[in-house]
Amino acid sequence: MDLLNTLVDKGLRRELPTREEALAVLATSDDELLDVVAAAGKVRRQWFGRRVKLNYLVNLKSGLCPEDCSYCSQRLGSKAEILKYTWLKPEEASQAAAAGVAGGAKRVCLVASGRGPTDRDVDRVGKTIAAIKEQNEGIEVCACLGLLSDGQAERLRDAGADAYNHNLNTSEATYGQITKTHTYADRVDTVEKAHAAGLSACSGLIAGMGETDEDLVDVVFSLRELDADSVPVNFLIPFEGTPLAKEWNLTPQRCLRILAMARFVCPDVEVRLAGGREVHLRSLQPLALHVVNSIFLGDYLTSEGQAGQTDLDMIADAGFEVEGAGTTTLPAHRSDVAAAAPSGGCGSNGGASLCGSGASTAEDAPAAGCGSACGGCSGHEHAQAAPVAAQAVPLAAQAVPGEVRSDLVAVRRRGAGTDIAPNA
Repeated sequence: MDLLNTLVDKGLRRELPTREEALAVLATSDDELLDVVAAAGKVRRQWFGRRVKLNYLVNLKSGLCPEDCSYCSQRLGSKAEILKYTWLKPEEASQAAAAGVAGGAKRVCLVASGRGPTDRDVDRVGKTIAAIKEQNEGIEVCACLGLLSDGQAERLRDAGADAYNHNLNTSEATYGQITKTHTYADRVDTVEKAHAAGLSACSGLIAGMGETDEDLVDVVFSLRELDADSVPVNFLIPFEGTPLAKEWNLTPQRCLRILAMARFVCPDVEVRLAGGREVHLRSLQPLALHVVNSIFLGDYLTSEGQAGQTDLDMIADAGFEVEGAGTTTLPAHRSDVAAAAPSGGCGSNGGASLCGSGASTAEDAPAAGCGSACGGCSGHEHAQAAPVAAQAVPLAAQAVPGEVRSDLVAVRRRGAGTDIAPNA
C-alpha cells in the first residue's frame, strides 16, 4: 500500500506527513487494519525498540472541580458517583506511589482536580514530590494540576518535578463545544509555560467525544507543533451523570487507527495508550503495543483499570519488555535537548544525570528491566476502564453508535483516598 510505505519512510526520517495522509490513515478499512498496525509498528520499533514505559497515577484531590469539561466525571454539576476527597498528605501520596513503583512504575503522575493550583497548592505538591523521590530513587514525577500561573512551572521544576501534563483534548475549532469555563488557548499557554520552564511537556487528546477525523488530525498536528515529549491518547469513558454519557462512538478498530495516525505524526515521541483502553480496545489491546510505547498501570483517576499483573503479562505475551528506570525513554536526538534544559532533570526526555543511553534505533535499544506507569490529564479527564471480567464482550457489542454501555465502566473504589489497596 503506497500510503503506508510513504508514512513509514517519513516516520523513519522524522518527517511530518501531510494532513491528507493522516486523514487517509483514519479512513482505511478494517481489511487494511493489520497493515496499518504493522506500518506504525516499524516506526515505533525504529525509535523505541520493543520497550514499553509504564506510568502510575496518584489522584491527589478527587472531585468537586469548578470547571465544566463535558467528558469529566469530576466536573461542575457531575452526578457521577465517584470518590470525593481533598488533598492527600505527602506521606499518603508517597505510599500510594510506592504501590505503582513496586509494580514496575517508571513515572508517577500526581493529579489534582481543579482549574489550577494556588501557590500554596504548588508548595504542597512540592513536598509530595520530595517525599516520593526520597523513597524511590530515579523515579520520574509528572505533575498535572490544571492551568498554571506565571512562575508556577519553575517552582514545580525546582521542587523536583520532571514533567507537566496538560492535554489539549480536541481541536481548537471544537473545543468550545466541550468546555465553556476555559479556552483552548488557556491549555496551550500552560503547555508552553511548562516547556519554557524546562519541564518535559506531556499533552494529549481524548477521542470518542463526537469529533470528526479532521478534529483528530488537527489536535495531533497541534501537539507536534507544541513539541510535546509525551502524547497520551485517551478514549472517552462515557460516565453516567456527565453530558457525554451516551457518546459510545468507538470500535477497537477505530482506536487502533487513531493510535497509528498519532504515531505517524509524532514518530519519535512517547505515544501513550491512556484512559479508555480496556473499555474500547478490549481484546485488541496487545495490538496497540505495536504502535504505542507507553501505558498506564493499574487504576485511573475515577475508574478502575485492569489488574496490573494482567498488564505485565500482556506486555510479555506480546513479545515486549518493560522499560527500566535506568533507560532513557526518548531517542538520543530528543534526550540531548532535554539534558540541556534548565531543569537538567529526566522527564520524558531523560536527563543525562539520571537516565541511560537513549537508543535511537531498534538495534541500539538496550534490554529493559522493570518499569511502570503515569499519565496525561487535565486535572481530571482519565475516567477509565472496567475490570477484566467485565470486558469479556463481543467486538460487535458497540456497533450501534450511542448505545449506552454503563456495564463497561467501573468507578474506582480503591487506592489513594480509600482504605482499599490499589490495583497495581
